[in-house]
Amino acid sequence: MPSLATLREQRHGARLTALRAGAAALAAHHPGGEVWLFGSLARGDWDAYSDVDLLAIAPTQVAADALADALLDARLGDDVLALSQERWQQLKQGEDPYWRAIGRDALRLDQP
Repeated sequence: MPSLATLREQRHGARLTALRAGAAALAAHHPGGEVWLFGSLARGDWDAYSDVDLLAIAPTQVAADALADALLDARLGDDVLALSQERWQQLKQGEDPYWRAIGRDALRLDQP
């Protein structure tokens, strides 16, 4: 019988695989779009109550908003933040420890 840790890792892997497939499909329809997972699922310290936190990154804020709407419509994320590529770079390299941690821990989902 598999251990609880093994079952947890298998579930996490299956969830990430499904998120990657959905994110890649949507990003392909949004030129320059990127989808990043952040929060407990990205860090690996999720629990049964964890939600799916995503960043929708695109060349412009308008394009990022459109990608975020598509992610929400597809029900891939519970919380989706839309940022232009320029703003994302500023935030993850800035002084705010919250955004620096997101920049450090986030996993890009739309690429293999």
